Amino acid sequence: MAVIGVQAMMLKGSIEERGAFATLQRVRDIGYRAIEISQIPLTTENVDELVRARDELGFEFSSTSASLDKSTAANDALETDFEKIVADTKRLGASMVRMGMMPLGALADLDSLHAFCDAAEGYAQRLEEQGLHLYYHNHHVEFAKYDGRYALDIIADRSPTVGIELDAHWLQRGGVDPQRTIERFAGRVKMVHLKDYRIGQLPSEAFELLEKGDHVGFMGFFTSSVQFAEVGEGNLDWKGIIPASIAAGAEYLLVEQDQLYGRDVFDCLQTSHDNLVAMGFADLF
Repeated sequence: MAVIGVQAMMLKGSIEERGAFATLQRVRDIGYRAIEISQIPLTTENVDELVRARDELGFEFSSTSASLDKSTAANDALETDFEKIVADTKRLGASMVRMGMMPLGALADLDSLHAFCDAAEGYAQRLEEQGLHLYYHNHHVEFAKYDGRYALDIIADRSPTVGIELDAHWLQRGGVDPQRTIERFAGRVKMVHLKDYRIGQLPSEAFELLEKGDHVGFMGFFTSSVQFAEVGEGNLDWKGIIPASIAAGAEYLLVEQDQLYGRDVFDCLQTSHDNLVAMGFADLF
């Protein structure tokens, strides 16, 4: 059965401040019991505390995170840390490794994108030999077209061993329908990010600029009004997206919010939890 969890990128500040176990204790108190590890340094101390959280608090880990190379250095890199990634993932009891982004240079042209796909496929096959599975997480840029095809479709076709981790917010920002896109990748999707899409109200500063005749300044606020939101506080249709994700084979539905706009991370996670319960998804926690 699918479970709603948390994308640990949101927790990196808390883990730096109070440690991994104490952070996950607070997350567990809210009601979550699954975590995707991302942007958390998997030092010996952190891994030990994560294992303790699994054993004492009942957490499960959907996946660890890895970049292809050190050009995106938030996580360990498959190119240089392959054995460590395998060891850490297995110790945590996870079965999946996910790439949060391709090296940015891979977006330069079709040849560069193909080179990334081929490298990712090679590592996916190596991970399969270890009993692990590689997944790729989308942003909006994967919906740029190369020779008339979305980059994400090129990745899916050219890297057949790589699974697809879909992010509802970035699907919407990429100009595609989240539910229909999740349905289209049925069978390749084991993880979906629950990240809402909100249009924020324009601040008073924007209207002060407008009154001064500064239309360029006003339009800066106007065109940047898209926000990340707590689940249920934005405009996405979760009563459609979540059932579609489960039907597509998703095992983990991971709450994530890239920016908190001054709110406390645990307050944001509480809001998302409470909204999801109110929507009828209490049985997924």
